[in-house]
Parts: sequence; C-alpha cells; structure tokens
Amino acid sequence: MEWLESLGLLGLFLGSALAASIVPFSSDVLYVAILATTGQNLGCFLAATSGSWLGSLFTFYLGWLGKWEWIEKWFKVTREKLEQQQAKVQKYGVWLALFSWVPIVGDLTVLALGFYKAPRGWTFLMLLIGKAIRYLFWNVIVGLF
Repeated sequence: MEWLESLGLLGLFLGSALAASIVPFSSDVLYVAILATTGQNLGCFLAATSGSWLGSLFTFYLGWLGKWEWIEKWFKVTREKLEQQQAKVQKYGVWLALFSWVPIVGDLTVLALGFYKAPRGWTFLMLLIGKAIRYLFWNVIVGLF
C-alpha cells in the first residue's frame, strides 16, 4: 500500500480501481491517508470515485460474461438457487448498485448485476452515485470538504 500511496492521486486512482474489482483490497485507508497528507479534497474525491467506478464496471462486465452453466458446474450452485437470486436482483434492480461500496458484499452484488444482465445505463449511474457518496463521506469525516 505504501507504493500506491507514494504515487499520490494516481496511486489512489489505481488502488480504488483494484479495490472495486475482484482484488480483495480496501481503498478506504489509502483514501484517508492521501487525503490527510495532501489536502487535495477535490483531487482525491475525483481520483478515488473514478477509479472505484471503473473497477466496478470491470466487475460488472465479468459478471456479464458469465454463463449459468459455468456457475452450476464450477461453483455447484443449482439452477433453482440461481433463479432465486435472479428474482432478488430483479426485485431491487439497479438500486442495488448504490451499495456497491460495501466491502465484499458490494463486489458480489456488482458481479450479480452483470450476471443477471441489469440495465447497464442505470446501473452504471447508480454505481457512480454510490461510489461518490462513499468518498464524500470520508471527506466529511476527515473534515476536509
């Protein structure tokens, strides 16, 4: 993480993108560290939000490429279970994307939204809003925005 921190805003962008993809990593500590050391409120907000959003788009498209047969075969999930999950995803729809920032669960939610072919335009917008709220929260907590 020190390496990413040494890159400043670029490191924050990259770290946020990695954290929002399937890499198990949290960008919150990195965000607060760079925000506190640089004081670049808007720069940190834009770098982290855009990186995290792009990482989520990557995760969404990984899900989009998935096939039911693969999930059944590799993860031993029955078609009935997939249909139950699909019903839940369809019930809440793109609003689930607002919670993509939640560690672990958020990445799985984005993957599911892609897998079940949620409408891309609205999903991408909700992902962006959710990510922005997350980093805005940190700016308020650190007291720099």
